[in-house]
Amino acid sequence: MTSAKLPQRATTAETCQWLGEQTGTQWNLARLLEHGLTPYVWVDYSDEYADLFAEGITGYSAPVVYIEDTKRLAAGSDDVLIRFTRDSDRIAIKLKEPGMRMPLDAVRFFQRDIEQLAGALLNPPAPETPPAPKESLKGISKEQVLIVFGGMAKVDLEKALAGGISIFGDDCARVRKNSRGGKNTHLWNPVTLALGLNDVYRVPMRSLKKAFATQPQLIEWRAAWLESLRLLGE
Repeated sequence: MTSAKLPQRATTAETCQWLGEQTGTQWNLARLLEHGLTPYVWVDYSDEYADLFAEGITGYSAPVVYIEDTKRLAAGSDDVLIRFTRDSDRIAIKLKEPGMRMPLDAVRFFQRDIEQLAGALLNPPAPETPPAPKESLKGISKEQVLIVFGGMAKVDLEKALAGGISIFGDDCARVRKNSRGGKNTHLWNPVTLALGLNDVYRVPMRSLKKAFATQPQLIEWRAAWLESLRLLGE
């Protein structure tokens, strides 16, 4: 698949035109967002948003990751409102109210994301029924949780797992291994944890859905995840 006509950071119009040529269908901003493409806006350093920038960084592409912000875009807003994003170190951060506003034509999509979407649409995987979790399967390890969910929420995830409070504790996502795993070794139910991250830390459902669709650590949990989404109407 060639990317000769696709810029590294493509505008909405360039993205829609390129995908239209590849797929033979019409695209618009709402459809791009519906298919999980992450919109970005270029942010130059300013004192007002200094917290977004690591030392020496004067500008970077900030992702629009908050589900309410992307819903607003998909509904046809005439500008971009960013209330949550990732800083230049890719750490999730909540902006001060009322958030940052940018012109609609500032939206960009990364070439790699666009090409991945086109590849998935043109070469869909064979349908399969996700395997249900084994009866003996209790959860995933701390290391797996950090791989799958690390960086999604503005929280020190490793410290939160060790503390075992709130959604990370025994009353929510944490379960204990059998005796062979050691009395202080825990696992976490990834479905319960993902729903908690969405509810408590506002992690976008789109990001969580992508994790369950792509992360090998979650293959055996996809059926339970999809059933939870069905019950929630997602």
